[in-house]
Amino acid sequence: MPLDPASASPDPVCARPDASPAPPGRPAAPPVRFWPVEDLPGLDPDPFLDELLREEPVTRIRLPHGAGHAWLVTRYEDVRFVTSDPRFSRERVVGRDVTSMRPVPVASQTAGLQYIDPPRHTRLRRVVARAFTGRSMRRIRPLAEHRAAELLDGMRRAGPPADLMEHLHGPFPLAVLRDFLGVEEKDWHHWAETGEALLSAGAQAEERSREAARATRARITELLRHRRTEPRDDLATVLAQAAATGEISDDEALSLAMAVQVSGGHAVRSNSGSMMYALLTHPEQLDRLRREPELLPRAVEELFRYVPHRNGVGIPRIATEDVEVGGRLIRAGDVVYNAYLAANRDPAVFPDPDTLDFGRAGPAHLAFGHGPHHCLAAVMARTEAEVMIGSVLTRFPGIRLAVPPGEVEFQRRGLIRGPRTLPVTW
Repeated sequence: MPLDPASASPDPVCARPDASPAPPGRPAAPPVRFWPVEDLPGLDPDPFLDELLREEPVTRIRLPHGAGHAWLVTRYEDVRFVTSDPRFSRERVVGRDVTSMRPVPVASQTAGLQYIDPPRHTRLRRVVARAFTGRSMRRIRPLAEHRAAELLDGMRRAGPPADLMEHLHGPFPLAVLRDFLGVEEKDWHHWAETGEALLSAGAQAEERSREAARATRARITELLRHRRTEPRDDLATVLAQAAATGEISDDEALSLAMAVQVSGGHAVRSNSGSMMYALLTHPEQLDRLRREPELLPRAVEELFRYVPHRNGVGIPRIATEDVEVGGRLIRAGDVVYNAYLAANRDPAVFPDPDTLDFGRAGPAHLAFGHGPHHCLAAVMARTEAEVMIGSVLTRFPGIRLAVPPGEVEFQRRGLIRGPRTLPVTW
């Protein structure tokens, strides 16, 4: 990966690590590398992350947008350290022009969970957690199983070959999210379109993303207004009631609903499609799951670890004081990114990490993050993955790809990786 030529000139945002000599006994700060984060074939891991994990696990990068450069942390233990240590703040990112994956943030920097720290983060998270209770998941699961059965019955009637993304992985997570959030079915296609636009990448997508954000805010505002007078057993009611009592602000309620829409719709669609592609291209693991269906929860965890669910990196943090990470001194004010994808393939933690192994034991993966910002919707994502995979294997025990693996078309220029189509036969 080429060094960033701009790193040779003074950078007002990140000049201090370059200008200051390394303390005695410490290595000098590594050179800044430009990371274009290009599209990759299928489920191939990013070779740049593989290289850093082996040779420079705490290094400095520059991404396609924004200013300055940032530290990138790739090892499992280092990622867990940064994501759980309060000296690394997401709130400090607000208002700073940092090197980043896209020209505008996906989520609100002023009212959502993503860009705040405890104790405010703890307060908002506590509100959203009311919708992700065991009772809620017990309510959602039979509905999800019924919806999956309907969709797969439709695919059977259509006959092979069929596109599994069209028949299952596209509509299923949207139907589950629609029920969970509380959106009327007749309105949902508008929400689905804007959710995908919010996760588009590249400079040309900036205006599309801004328009999608405006449309989404308007729809959620109207939904929350209705739920104040017409409460139901859904997330919108939880947020509307919390806003009505002053526990959270209207802007916070809106931002929290947007975050759930983005993560629960397009992201689940793509990630679950990648999981099924992984199964269909690993026949020995697929056969084992058919023979031992009780392995499904463990298989889902291994698939979450194995599948590269995104391109590049997500939301950074800012060091609030000098901190040593992996033998490198990160100074106060420095930008730090965590590479969860690399951490999930750290050979020091996951032996033979590029192998999909449903018998794997050991530490938990980091696909849902770690620390205070660990994904609240993880329990729902696990439920959805189990329902989708289990339903497919039950109804189509002989399912297989209808084209060679290399001919499966994957999404391009997006933050979330996954198949665009998944042609199967049975």
